[in-house]
Amino acid sequence: MGLTYKKAGVDINKTDGIKKDVGAMIGAGDNRVLNGLGPFASLYDINFPEIKNPVLVLKSEEPGSKQKLAVEYGYIESICHDMVNHLINDIAVMGARPLAVLDTIVCGEADETTIKGLIKGMSEACADNECSLVGGETSVQPGVLGKGVYILSSTAAGIIDRDDVIDGSAICAGDAVLAVASNGLHTNGYSLARMIMAEKPEILNETINGETFVEALMKPHSAYYKSIKGLFKDSGVTGFAHITGGGIEGNLSRIIPGGLCAEICAGKLKTPPIFGLLKQYGHIPDDDMLRTFNCGAGLVAVARPGAAEGIVRHISKWYECYEIGKVREGDKKVKFVN
Repeated sequence: MGLTYKKAGVDINKTDGIKKDVGAMIGAGDNRVLNGLGPFASLYDINFPEIKNPVLVLKSEEPGSKQKLAVEYGYIESICHDMVNHLINDIAVMGARPLAVLDTIVCGEADETTIKGLIKGMSEACADNECSLVGGETSVQPGVLGKGVYILSSTAAGIIDRDDVIDGSAICAGDAVLAVASNGLHTNGYSLARMIMAEKPEILNETINGETFVEALMKPHSAYYKSIKGLFKDSGVTGFAHITGGGIEGNLSRIIPGGLCAEICAGKLKTPPIFGLLKQYGHIPDDDMLRTFNCGAGLVAVARPGAAEGIVRHISKWYECYEIGKVREGDKKVKFVN
């Protein structure tokens, strides 16, 4: 009997059946999504008469090595919220409204329960961020990836009026720097966290405020869009930075104009206890903690001094928000003090 694609590890009938079952999750309830599964590409209506000079805001993202832990510890749907929330945060900090997300799932074998859970999680995360999952790709690659290994990525499109882009260019000396709380690692620093878990497995026995170490470690990335969308126009915000890989310095420096320095009082950061455990077990130097992790600030807002108090009140309806520094004249874009 001859060789077949199924014998090579790819069962087209099985994958087609999975796609058919998840079709209802694609573009659910969004009248701008003009087609579903089946066509070669997704169609999305971008008629926005209220936007004078529309600009698309595009971003791709993946949840890093946290996805390995998600499969290992059973956080399949949760990791999708990580990925989508990270993705939408990246376009929201530019002042954009998220529209649509496309996903890619690459795996060594198409497990029906896992793939349905992944697409369900992504669809729900999109709905939480007021956008739609409009399509994507599931690629089965036996021999490239082992059984039970999944690699996820996604791409988002948002929209904004060209005149309303928030890019930090309006930041001035005297502006306040505000931290918006994270709930933990979000999606960055997991390669280091996994190394600590491998070398010091006793950390798995720790509890944090009634949660196991793994429960605290796997909390999904916070979704900031709803908390900041009301600040996109005439609020006094001059810049937003999503704090991901590179920490506060690596990300806030991307929006600070030349000749200015955001002076951050490190002692004011309210750092979740999981970071202290990782530092303790891994003997991680302070500088490396600040470069690797968000250390409690998942988002940073820069605001006019007179507007800072109102912005804190607004964001605090969703997440704790507080002042951690000031923008001053200087050549180093971000500097930690105390």
